[in-house]
Amino acid sequence: MQPSVMGLVVCAVLLVVTLLLRQSMLVALMASLTLGCTAVAALPSLGGSSPLVFTVFCALLILTVAARRTAAQDLGAAFSLYPTFWLVALLMAYAIVSCVFFPRLFVGQTSAFVPTTYGVMEVGLAPVSGNISQTGYFVLGGLTFIAVSLLIMRGLPVAEIRRAFFTWIFLHTAMGGIDLLGKLAGAGDLLEPIRTANYAMLTEVSAGAFWRIVGAQSEASAFAGVSLSAIAFAYVYWRRTGSTLALWLGISLLVLLLLSTSTTAYAGLAVLSIPVFWSIAKSISQKQLTPADVFVLGTFAMCFLAALTVVLANPRFFDPFVSLLDTMVLDKMSSDSGQERSYWNYRSLQSVVDTGGLGVGFGSSRASSWPIAVVSQLGIVGSFLMGLLVLALTKETKSFRRNADNETRAVVAATRAAALGGLVSNAMISGTADPGIVFFVSLAVTTCLQARYRSQSARYPGTWPNPIVA
Repeated sequence: MQPSVMGLVVCAVLLVVTLLLRQSMLVALMASLTLGCTAVAALPSLGGSSPLVFTVFCALLILTVAARRTAAQDLGAAFSLYPTFWLVALLMAYAIVSCVFFPRLFVGQTSAFVPTTYGVMEVGLAPVSGNISQTGYFVLGGLTFIAVSLLIMRGLPVAEIRRAFFTWIFLHTAMGGIDLLGKLAGAGDLLEPIRTANYAMLTEVSAGAFWRIVGAQSEASAFAGVSLSAIAFAYVYWRRTGSTLALWLGISLLVLLLLSTSTTAYAGLAVLSIPVFWSIAKSISQKQLTPADVFVLGTFAMCFLAALTVVLANPRFFDPFVSLLDTMVLDKMSSDSGQERSYWNYRSLQSVVDTGGLGVGFGSSRASSWPIAVVSQLGIVGSFLMGLLVLALTKETKSFRRNADNETRAVVAATRAAALGGLVSNAMISGTADPGIVFFVSLAVTTCLQARYRSQSARYPGTWPNPIVA
């Protein structure tokens, strides 16, 4: 192992600030997720894999929960009361079994895409370092889900969960702003000192006359992926509570996304806008427009009128933007990169057939879409289990809607939106079956907070004390 001095310094700073401000380890974990290219070490034995700083805070969070005297009792009670715990544990076990046995069982019977020093290459299926590293990330996410769930069951305030997510969104937005301002000022990549991960950094790249915004991530598509998740949280929380902070963070992220020149950003925003305008159309049909609906429609109308005025004054003003849209979206699939990624997906789906529906094993190969990666790596059984996990995330009980206070409902809805927004971006760019830490944290928040309100007569299940909802 080769430690990264800068990565360790960043971890130390985050930990000290967390302790000085007396925040929970969940806040520190969510803050660390903004540093998507800062590694704490390099592992040459695992093909140069470089664990990011969030892995340290996941481990600290898990150890903090495990160190409690009642940890074993709490865990046993959780498994007896909440089916989602069994589902996550079963999926972790299946991922481990698949990464160990499937590449050996089907060795050479199908092809796989693995990173090499010359890029991603198609080779015969065989055990690779990705089986260990990617499965390790997935298991770490599952353990983080368990740790966050136990904290919530033991009374973690809703205000602390809200603070953790807003910290994540604020820091991510700030990193994007710093990156953009540095490039516009001619100072280059101001965040280069913290980019210590052992993979390609596409940070000082332009598309036409526009700089690509990467923030504290490795490339524009990664920045856009995190931004889609964050903006989904901010928008839903604002709609539910009218929070000014959520509104301005959402607007700031929207501007950065529009300027990011990322195909993922534009396609993802198009997908996320569907439920937004569907909700507004439903409100119009029922003649129940809310102030938030009026604000969204008014903002859209003003932007349209402003754009129309500019076009009338200067018909060629938007030519650079049209050219950018044509290059980054309309011509993307016909590019060499688009065709290569389409081929990854095609061969990944073919590998499911070649392995009789079992898959090639967790981490054995890359795809270019999260659902395809799930199917190709985990097969039919694993895909079914992952589908149940997503279903558990989206489910909302009647007792929760009836009994929970407005703030709790808003936090649950917003964290669910963050997870689903992340899955939208993963469906476009993710090459692994791991849905990510935000997904597992959101799953813990949505399932465990709802469990507090299973019924009016037994509002707080189990033996845990009444949680403090603030």
